[in-house]
Amino acid sequence: MAAPVRPNRRLFDVPHNKSCKKRLITNKKRNVRNSENRAELRTAMKGFRANIGQYSPEEKSAALTRMYSLIDVHARKGLMPRTRAARLKSRFAAAAAK
Repeated sequence: MAAPVRPNRRLFDVPHNKSCKKRLITNKKRNVRNSENRAELRTAMKGFRANIGQYSPEEKSAALTRMYSLIDVHARKGLMPRTRAARLKSRFAAAAAK
């Protein structure tokens, strides 16, 4: 006879006390919010990379400023480490300079 299949414990989060219940709800809310914010940043980065060659110098500067702002906000919120934010900004500046 085959061994019984054990369910994935993560599927059945059962908090045992009041603070754990609140933490579970809060974590789920934050997870959704962080996922949306990361998706927003990824979409903006893809758009910047795809269109950088078509911009005039003034548009490049404006787009680069918008990307810097977006990256800084995400780093400040803790959605990415400061070093990653600095690396992205450096690479976007190099791409805009080409």
